[in-house]
Amino acid sequence: MQKYDYENLYFFNDNQTGIKGVICIHDTTLGPATGGCRMWTYATEWDAIEDALRLGKGMTYKYAAAGVDLGGGKAVIIADPKKDKSEALFRSFGRFLNRLNGLYITGQDVGTTLRDMETIRSETPYVVTLPRELGGAGPISPSTALGVFQSIKACVKEKYGTDQLKDIRVAVQGVGSVGYYLVKYLTEAGANVTIADIDTKRTKELTEEFGVRVESTETIHSLDVEVFSPCALGKIINDQTISELKCKVVAGSANNQLADEKHGDFLSELGILYAPDYIANAGGTIYDTDRLKPGGFNEVRAINHVERIYETMTDIIKISKEETIPTYKAADLYAERRIESVGRAKHLQKDIINNMQ
Repeated sequence: MQKYDYENLYFFNDNQTGIKGVICIHDTTLGPATGGCRMWTYATEWDAIEDALRLGKGMTYKYAAAGVDLGGGKAVIIADPKKDKSEALFRSFGRFLNRLNGLYITGQDVGTTLRDMETIRSETPYVVTLPRELGGAGPISPSTALGVFQSIKACVKEKYGTDQLKDIRVAVQGVGSVGYYLVKYLTEAGANVTIADIDTKRTKELTEEFGVRVESTETIHSLDVEVFSPCALGKIINDQTISELKCKVVAGSANNQLADEKHGDFLSELGILYAPDYIANAGGTIYDTDRLKPGGFNEVRAINHVERIYETMTDIIKISKEETIPTYKAADLYAERRIESVGRAKHLQKDIINNMQ
């Protein structure tokens, strides 16, 4: 915690409902720590702790880079989402969450659903991901895809001098809810799209709807295209695949696309422009957390903010060139600079208040 400047790590347990887990508070400089509630089976409790710490720190950087006034955190419930869910369990979590009095705000994540968030919301107001009827933003996949689309445009502008995507070849790996909308945006912009997914029924549907071509999941990354867009599993950029890439841009929604930081360095050395995943996939988070602003959710404002990912990616490319560093490092620097800047402003405000007292 000291090495990476974590603020708090909370453990919770309730024998009556069977719930146990951990809440990580990484940084609250920009605002309350916010992040998803993950429900997963872990080999050990330490694995769950490490996951919460890693993901919480990632949320700090995502919010900071996205211009959202929230800090980073994560909740992990150690349980099997397929068989251990119950109303009592999520109500118990809601009560634990409520004890933090707004220090941490949670949302949907791996292993949890909107329905689970509704149950948690019955015990605490500190839930961000909710259906429209409860004041939430509703489904966020279209806005996540819109952010990826804006990242692709910014990267294409850097590589080819224009952000127009007509006839630009894009290979999309994974066409789930986010991938579907990305394909929609790309084809509407005139891009030449090829897709791959393990769900053959899904690829057939998109072929019929958008006229895209289908490629094997084993070879989609190696196509001769301008843009490779990983929207499925993480660690797709690894020792094996990196030598097979023929693209000039990597920009997708998948988390943890780099198997290791060194692969970000390799992409840079190969002249491949990488849109850091937490920059490209921030659209859903930006859209979802708009409801926390004064006055509640405003869709026009939320979409406008998502579209500014284009500007953010452009700024990160600029930092990358000025500092002669890969874009994944430039993204971290961009986020850290905002946290430091806002932290100084808040410190000044506290000084003024203290002097007045």
